[in-house]
Amino acid sequence: QVQLVESGGGLVQPGGFLRLSCAASGSFFIIHDMRWYRQAPGNQRELVAGITSGGSTNYADSVKGRFTISRDNAENTMYLQMNSLKPEDTAVYYCNADVVSDYPTAASGAWGQGTQVTVSA
Repeated sequence: QVQLVESGGGLVQPGGFLRLSCAASGSFFIIHDMRWYRQAPGNQRELVAGITSGGSTNYADSVKGRFTISRDNAENTMYLQMNSLKPEDTAVYYCNADVVSDYPTAASGAWGQGTQVTVSA
């Protein structure tokens, strides 16, 4: 089994920055695509950014140009650098990964518990 643990959330003023981390640990064969989602109170969970094992990235229009997703495959860790934060970025941010537990099994989705990001003056 694999465990995903997010960290780096907190309270920041508008215009500030935070760096989120998602560390994978446990028993698994390989991690394919990884993603950051977020969910604000009263809203549905939305995709923020994604990154493939090869480093290709994509972003939601609302964060493009402000957020940067990256990963360290050697450390099995994904990051989300968030700059120029806005109050609308306030949400619980979740790590998601497509994980193959052991070859040749199919990949399955794994989720972290989430980390709170609050952008407020």
